[in-house]
Amino acid sequence: MGFLDKLGLGKLKEGLSKTREGLIGTVTRILTGAPKIDEELFERLEESLIAADVGAGTSAEIMNGLRRRIKETPPEDASGILPLLQQEVASQLLSTDGKNAEPPFTLPAERPYVILVVGINGVGKTTTIGKLAHRYTAAGNKVLIAAADTFRAAAGEQLEIWAQRAGAEIVQQKHGADPAAVAFDAVKAAVSRKSDVVIIDTAGRIHTRVNLMEELKKIGRVIQKQFSSAPHEVLLIIDASTGQNGLQQAKQFSTAVGVTGLVLTKLDGTAKGGIVLAIAREMKIPVRYIGVGEKLDDLQPFSPADFAEAMFQA
Repeated sequence: MGFLDKLGLGKLKEGLSKTREGLIGTVTRILTGAPKIDEELFERLEESLIAADVGAGTSAEIMNGLRRRIKETPPEDASGILPLLQQEVASQLLSTDGKNAEPPFTLPAERPYVILVVGINGVGKTTTIGKLAHRYTAAGNKVLIAAADTFRAAAGEQLEIWAQRAGAEIVQQKHGADPAAVAFDAVKAAVSRKSDVVIIDTAGRIHTRVNLMEELKKIGRVIQKQFSSAPHEVLLIIDASTGQNGLQQAKQFSTAVGVTGLVLTKLDGTAKGGIVLAIAREMKIPVRYIGVGEKLDDLQPFSPADFAEAMFQA
């Protein structure tokens, strides 16, 4: 089961139901009607992956891996290809990084562990921060949240509500304050209060605006003045329903602030779950967590094997 218990895997399968129905429905029809395993079959399978937003490059890599698997373990007929395809998808995700194998919500000895959270407006950044805080506090850690999104009037209020729900402390300043100053004060407070984790919210940046990216870089520099090794993790939140646009966001943010991990939200409302594969493979950035609902425990550590199972099995 990886990191997920039966309930968690059930939620993941439910969240990926639209992706699975579209992809597997198409794949099953292709395999059922295939008289033989040939290049035409591979081309049709590749097209079905591209239609699920897996991306052209990643789909081609999956097909090459599938060819090797079929050569090593030839199925009796085309219907035997589906489990091999599932295995190849999981393998592609596993090969993107070694971090997926780390136990979730564990921390290194050096404290506080500073997490910078970035992403454009409307991707579920605030709720993701609340869920992260909840997970870390549930694991016995002292968590402090920095409300460095000072441009949106309601941002601090929303974050304060999530902090209360998660049992975390919060550091915030007045509307319009310098975001970097908020981040600096938060890390300083975390050091003095012996907090285990600091989660820094940032404004919902439009990824094509250069000046906003420069501001993110400034936050990073200011944090380092207080704690030289921080931030230890830069999480980019992406709305899975945006499809290929999410890949462009990943490229822009990674260039600006060195994204170390991805969080895919709103997988419960899209048929474009294949974007997880596209981003992980093309950007070589690990998917750390996925959101499959609005409850506090609906942020799940990402497991390639479980994700592949949820994509291919009802």
